[in-house]
Amino acid sequence: MKTAYILKSVLIIAIASLLYASGCGKKNNDNFVELKGGIKGGGTYTINELENIRSLDPVGINDVVSHHVAHQIYDLLVDLDSNLQLTPELATRWEISPDGLTYTFHLRKGVMFHDNACFPNGKGREMNANDVKYSFDRILDSRTGSLGFDFYKNRVEGAEEVINEINKAVSENRPPKFTSTSGFVVQDDSTFIVKLKKPFGPFIYYMCLGFVYVIPHEAVEKYGKDFFQNPVGTGAFIFENWTPDLEINMHKNPNYWAKDGFGNSLPYVDHVKFRFIKDLSQQLLEFKNGTIDESYRIPNEQFQSVVKDDGVTLTPEYSKYKLQRTQALADQYFGFLTNGKIFNDVRVRQAFNYAVDREKIIKYILFGSGTVGIYGIVPPGMPNYDTKNIKGYSFDLQKARQLLTEAGYPGGKGFPEVTLNINEGGGRNTQIAEAIQNMLKEIGITVKLQLLQFAQHLDNIDAGRSDFYRLGWIADYPDPENFLELFYGKNVPTDPREKSPINSFRYKNPKFDEIFEKALMVTDIQQRNKMYLEAEQLAVNEAPLLFIYYDIDYRLLQPYVRGYTLDPMHRVNFRRLWLDK
Repeated sequence: MKTAYILKSVLIIAIASLLYASGCGKKNNDNFVELKGGIKGGGTYTINELENIRSLDPVGINDVVSHHVAHQIYDLLVDLDSNLQLTPELATRWEISPDGLTYTFHLRKGVMFHDNACFPNGKGREMNANDVKYSFDRILDSRTGSLGFDFYKNRVEGAEEVINEINKAVSENRPPKFTSTSGFVVQDDSTFIVKLKKPFGPFIYYMCLGFVYVIPHEAVEKYGKDFFQNPVGTGAFIFENWTPDLEINMHKNPNYWAKDGFGNSLPYVDHVKFRFIKDLSQQLLEFKNGTIDESYRIPNEQFQSVVKDDGVTLTPEYSKYKLQRTQALADQYFGFLTNGKIFNDVRVRQAFNYAVDREKIIKYILFGSGTVGIYGIVPPGMPNYDTKNIKGYSFDLQKARQLLTEAGYPGGKGFPEVTLNINEGGGRNTQIAEAIQNMLKEIGITVKLQLLQFAQHLDNIDAGRSDFYRLGWIADYPDPENFLELFYGKNVPTDPREKSPINSFRYKNPKFDEIFEKALMVTDIQQRNKMYLEAEQLAVNEAPLLFIYYDIDYRLLQPYVRGYTLDPMHRVNFRRLWLDK
């Protein structure tokens, strides 16, 4: 996972639409509306993100911040609720064939795309199955700048052929002979089918990825390469404007298809504003001043002044606010480019891991707002998966020095110059990087730190231009495969000049791939997870990354915020959020 420019006429229209949608609504003195069920509609919700977004084109969204924004603008076929259970969205229902090869989605009727200049007379049209296929086909087209092709390349019938043909056409400077994927099928306007090459147990969760938000072709054709900053979807909020580094504004979609259990139209709030304050301490100050409505994460140096030693109770100074806390399905690590010149020796990567005292980082930097990363890449809290069965890396300086010596660098002598690339992350990333920088000095390794803007940082990682880099992974869906996919060798392109957005370590282990592939075809969850554990241990033994910690998420809310849950995947969804003021 940045001041509002709202025309008076837009505000009047939004309020009028809300009154109309809620029947005989009663407006109070603050321009809020009393809805059925004791809920209030209206107002503006303001959230802050600590990094800039990368793109609002679904095919380019593989970072949490862009996902937070895009999730308000677009809809998925299938989403996850606050308990991480699958829930219908644009698809009202779906069936999976007995052989696990065919997924049939029955689409919701009457869903309208946002009103936008890309449509005749500026009026949005109804979404249909052709839009779904168009959106899915774009994921496999490298010309779109897609970062999601790896998820589908080896799964969907015909996907690899389309990817190869388009890439070949680009290299030969000609139009591709075909761009339509045989595994993405339009049966009729309200039925969309996905055909797989072989069974893949977690595939239904791939419908929850940000890559598969549904978009209209008219928007892409009108805005071209600028579509990423002119998004058009079917979601609960309509994009207004984006001032890079400062803010993104959006307003309620008056034609949104969803209603709550009382018959009120969703969403409840009229406007949403994303701000981009990069410093956690400044974010907390803005929150206390009431200019933003939430503060996700607490500055390390202020943690003990905000949360009591029990980790769950606010101190008197902050007691008027709401505190949300959850063990996140997320971890933080430093990645190694395993096929590069610096970290191609497993002993070096293992030495770095043994040299880090994770307990000190948790105690003195995070003040308990995390748990030590001494297992694997799958975080604690993953359903039906015992992460403690994975043997990871504890702090052992003697072992670290021994491994460096065996690798030909006694006391670190002769080790190449290494730069750790990080993004700011509100200041926490820098504090952790500096701590690990000092720890590595104990084994004779000198590390330089380079601070980059998040988008540039990700671009460098995907392109294989960073040998040593800070990154984290938040689950896209609650299955271990989502983390283990990062180790899958077939996600590494044969051409080193091509992007590798999933397996950014460019790590390959044929034995891991063999076990992982077999596990994916097993429908029994317990048996599949047992195989996942076996595969994960193989990868952990070869240390493609420097494990640091698993996240515990903290979020402060203003006392009037209602209907807003902090789930273990930090998915941001404003559809049912309302303001009791």
